[in-house]
Amino acid sequence: MGFDGTIKIQQKNNDLNNLLRVGGNYMFSEKLNNAPMGYTFDDFMMLPSVSSVEPKDVETTTQISRNYRINIPIISSAMDTVTESEMAIALAQEGGLGVIHRNMTISEQINEIRKVKRSGDLTIRDVITIDPEASIKEAQEIMDEEEISGLPVVQEGIVVGIISRRDVQPILNSTPQGKVMDIMTEEVVTVSESTTPEEALDIAYENKVERLPVVDDGFIVGILTMRDILARKNFPNASRDKKGRFLVAAATGPFDLERAMALDDAGADIIAVDCAHAHKPSIVKFAKTMNENIEADLLVGNIATSKAAEDLLSAEVDGLKVGIGPGSICTTRIIAGVGVPQLTAISSVADIAKDYDVPVIGDGGLRYSGDVAKALAVGADAVMLGSLLAGTHESPGDVVIMNGRKFKQYRGMGSLGAMTGGVGAGTDRYFQEVKGPMKHAKLVPEGVEGVVPYKGHTNEILFQLIGGIKASMGYCGATDIKDLQKKAKFVRITSSGITESHPHDLMITNESPNYPTSRLM
Repeated sequence: MGFDGTIKIQQKNNDLNNLLRVGGNYMFSEKLNNAPMGYTFDDFMMLPSVSSVEPKDVETTTQISRNYRINIPIISSAMDTVTESEMAIALAQEGGLGVIHRNMTISEQINEIRKVKRSGDLTIRDVITIDPEASIKEAQEIMDEEEISGLPVVQEGIVVGIISRRDVQPILNSTPQGKVMDIMTEEVVTVSESTTPEEALDIAYENKVERLPVVDDGFIVGILTMRDILARKNFPNASRDKKGRFLVAAATGPFDLERAMALDDAGADIIAVDCAHAHKPSIVKFAKTMNENIEADLLVGNIATSKAAEDLLSAEVDGLKVGIGPGSICTTRIIAGVGVPQLTAISSVADIAKDYDVPVIGDGGLRYSGDVAKALAVGADAVMLGSLLAGTHESPGDVVIMNGRKFKQYRGMGSLGAMTGGVGAGTDRYFQEVKGPMKHAKLVPEGVEGVVPYKGHTNEILFQLIGGIKASMGYCGATDIKDLQKKAKFVRITSSGITESHPHDLMITNESPNYPTSRLM
């Protein structure tokens, strides 16, 4: 429909309104007459453009906060059925970012952060050592118990040798009480913390050793193993901090400064303020306080309007999270009657944020890789995924079998289960409070809970999503995400266009990995 057609429809609406009016103040009817149109993913398609860009040549790195970039524009949602350490590790390995949910105690959340950091750290910090005066039998027992093949020999913190199973086994039966110092290798090849993985690999090959103690002024601070160095090469696009560890984010409540500071001290790179409606003067004010007390970047959400973006950017936050009610398990738009269709929300916030050079994260409403591409094209720097990652091997929860099929639990953080389970993080996220013993009766949920089909490993889902994004960028002639935001053009479509866009007029017999036909969401 062209511009003239739109004018005619508006004129007809005005004529109808004039017929209905009988005099007086028209304040309330004007609320409807002047309401803007809101759009979401199925309302538009991107136009194909002249392009010499091949999907394989597309660059997907993106800024997600003032100080951090990741290699794919994918962040996992801070939900208790989506992201704990296992999901965060899987995302970081592939170049994304996981946000550890907060429906747990502070100490539990800190432990999840440390698991991610340890997993991505090439240097093993908790080194198991042995004293040179210890017996050979002791050395063997430690290696058996810890399932390791060697031990640094340390005296008063200083590395004086190294012993392996090959040293111990030939004489274990004959002289089990012999001392470690008598058979250890005294000329130990060591490295410093500044040694790069490539340099460490060269040193290990050159000296024909399997492990390299990491020392600082002779004192042991960790150990590198050949196996870990080679394993690192399997993830060349991983998201890493300056020390080479995996990037990880963690969620906190809008006023939970204690948690935010503890997560910051534990090593979280980004602190995500997690609430349903961040456009509140008290939250804007406290965001500034929180930012002044942590070293990590501060990501704040959720919002859905340009005015909310302006107010939060005045608090000098490092990133904005956009989405009021678009998630598959969220009922805010139905229960409260409030929200903004997601494409309109993202574009409205991005129009303001780009002037401040602050990244925008589109959170929710995404069902296919094409939706992710549309979100990026209208201004999102990355997207936050819940349902697309729920049900994967790395998401929290057990696999259950129902009618011969595998499923995993998935629930909104505004569901009764999330509000009353864990530490009840869902309550303050939705600005509610539990009083009395009848928890369920005193809450107004804004989410549901259920199950989703088991989807396999996260890296398989990410491969399909990124492949779809790259295909989209190829069609649009965009070499990277910023280029996509400049070049992408849209066409508005009707319900008939949506029907035409999906497979039709056949029964699908072989389900595609990026187009499931049995969605339960």
